[in-house]
Formats: sequence, C-alpha cells, structure tokens
Amino acid sequence: MVTSRKSLVAASLIAALGFAAPSAAATFDGAWNVQITSSNVACSSGASVSIGISNGQVASNSATVTASGRVAEAGNIHVTLASGMKRAVGSGVLAGASGSGTWRAALCSGTWTAQRS
Repeated sequence: MVTSRKSLVAASLIAALGFAAPSAAATFDGAWNVQITSSNVACSSGASVSIGISNGQVASNSATVTASGRVAEAGNIHVTLASGMKRAVGSGVLAGASGSGTWRAALCSGTWTAQRS
C-alpha cells in the first residue's frame, strides 16, 4: 500500500512537471522601446533605446547602444547600457506590456519607461 502511494505521488509529480508553464521571465520576451529622461537639465533627455528580451536576458537591438541585463520572474529588471565610453545602469519593473524604473550614470540620473513593441 505504501509503495503504491509513493508511486502515485511520483507519477503525479512527473506529470505536473511535464505540463509546467515556461519561466515567468519568458513572458517579457520580445522587443521593447525604452524612453529615457534625465532629472538633471545639464544632461541630455528624451533618448529612445530599443532592447530585446529573450528567456529573461536583455540584449540591444541597436548597433550604437549595447544593452545587457536580466529580467526576473516577477518582472524586476536590471540593465546596463553602454555607448562608447558612456555607461548607465538601470533597474525597475516590467508588468504586462509596459515598465518603468530609474537609471544612473557617472554625472546624470533619471527615469525610464518602456513599452513592448
């Protein structure tokens, strides 16, 4: 009786794992347009960057800006953008088809918003 219960539990777990949903971070996969604003008037503001997310990994869709980072299952995102010698790091949250957060660089900082393309 105990052996058959263990077998039934094991079979149930295997079946459940076989039908498990893909990683929640994958729900953010796709192309995103990011609007960047600065809180410092001396820094440029209004830039737009296109990024891509695949299996929770962030990459750039532009030859001029390199993007790297990760999206967690809950939608928390951490990203680094680089263009030449300039570098900025940002964090925030994605939810559905949009997101927002903050960024900082050596002399500037600000906010960002994102929309899925």
